[in-house]
Amino acid sequence: MPPTATPVTATPDKSIHTIEYLSPPAPVSMGQHWFEIASLDHFWFRRRLAVLQRLADHRISSACEVAEFGCGHGLLQRQVEDVYDRPVWGFDLNEGALRQNASRRSQLYCYDVFQRDGALRKRFDLIFLFDVLEHISDESSFLQAVLFHLASGGSLLINVPAGQWAFSSYDDAVGHVRRYSIGTLQKVMAANGLGLREWSYWGLPLVPSLMIRKIWVMAKHDQEKTITAGFDARSNVVNRMMAFLSRLEWLPQKFLGTSLMAIFERANQAALGSPGKISGV
Repeated sequence: MPPTATPVTATPDKSIHTIEYLSPPAPVSMGQHWFEIASLDHFWFRRRLAVLQRLADHRISSACEVAEFGCGHGLLQRQVEDVYDRPVWGFDLNEGALRQNASRRSQLYCYDVFQRDGALRKRFDLIFLFDVLEHISDESSFLQAVLFHLASGGSLLINVPAGQWAFSSYDDAVGHVRRYSIGTLQKVMAANGLGLREWSYWGLPLVPSLMIRKIWVMAKHDQEKTITAGFDARSNVVNRMMAFLSRLEWLPQKFLGTSLMAIFERANQAALGSPGKISGV
């Protein structure tokens, strides 16, 4: 059943997607050009999905209701649909991204998480925050708003860029405020009553390319050119090479990576058991 809140009056393009407007669209801290070059075939999204499957396969399969806050143009939603044959409720304020959403069967909502709609209170057993938190200036206020929607016993799955040492003009162009280590991520989560259950760095083989990117984009002064230089795979051959390279790491790994994925639960809930083990690759 969809939320019972009265939608904001709007006329989305139904030929593309039906979007229910629980809040008016609003600007977000995200370079819009990124959505034009980010696709399901991109090596980075394929690797991120593989890490997710290693880290949280059972949680995704067993959750009753799954949501993604900051779903953008729906690549994660589509991957979960394809792999797990289940929809993921998608929430975002970026109307342009929602209209490009790649999902096939997931519900889409233009929604401000700070609205705390009563029909969505404790609705979801599993919430994805994938590549969202690094765009948020006030992490704690945002996390408290997200937790309003998390069911008792639910899990929060987070992916963020790793390594403040790698922060570059690309991060500025796409709207990043920061990058994370496991220590800085765990600190902000603990401050909001969340305990760590599982985690892994990933993208270790890509670290050299990230260092090269940091230098390469220094000469770019246009936002679109910076985003293209920093993320576009440029050709199918390069994309396949990077996909192969990205797989050359074990999981989970705690050493170094270009990204960090983690599972959090409310602290009293996480304390009931120690983090489970994941087989390596």
